Amino acid sequence: MAAAAAAAAAWPALAAGSDTPGLIPPDRSVRIAMLLFPGMTALDLVGPQTLLAGMAQDSLYLVAEQIGPVATDTGLALVATHSFETCPQALDVLFVPGGDGTPAQMRNPTLLAFLRERAARAMWLTGVCTGSLILGAAGLLRGYRATSHWCLRNAALPLLGAEPVAERVVFDRNRVTGAGVSAGLDLGLALAARLRGAEYARTAQLVAEYAPEPPFQAGTPAQAGPAAVRAADAILAPLVAGATEAARCPERGVSDAALPR
Repeated sequence: MAAAAAAAAAWPALAAGSDTPGLIPPDRSVRIAMLLFPGMTALDLVGPQTLLAGMAQDSLYLVAEQIGPVATDTGLALVATHSFETCPQALDVLFVPGGDGTPAQMRNPTLLAFLRERAARAMWLTGVCTGSLILGAAGLLRGYRATSHWCLRNAALPLLGAEPVAERVVFDRNRVTGAGVSAGLDLGLALAARLRGAEYARTAQLVAEYAPEPPFQAGTPAQAGPAAVRAADAILAPLVAGATEAARCPERGVSDAALPR
């Protein structure tokens, strides 16, 4: 009840009886916390961060267990500006990326506790790629429609109590999830429209010149063909095995009564 009361106070749309947050006034900065962890995929975060940063001004927080550089799964380091302890309590957007480090974070009690605590007062809970599995491991996708990277969407999301959906971006009440890696750009634009309106999102898309014309049509298993799927499966096999096992892990359990709605 306390979590619901805090949410109603923070989200005017919910206080009026809706289960989806409304627009944030343009004269208020959007408070966005984006999670960093070792082995994350940089593009999962950098794409949406690029599209959302303009509305956050000085209230975009890159959060990790400790302040400082965090190595991604390709070796590129991103810098955490806030720790779990110093991250603000009230957030408009709580964002989780995915990557090769996902299985370890699905078993990380400190990180999962941070997500559950901040989720109680966050307007939007969002994840890209296997970041949705981390949200799920925290118990935050039970009973929600969600997507993830194609290699784990159907295998792992049901184990976490979510309904898998084969779409690029999935909204279900105040949960927003994106498919693999590059889908973070689509999630960023879709979420920008929910936060500031469609015209803001169109302008952000134009500034970023986001008009993709990929040289190959191979972005899904159906498009890529059997040979590419076999090669991708071999690359992704350790992630699939680790995340699926973590999704089955009983240590992640938390009672429904303890979860924010």
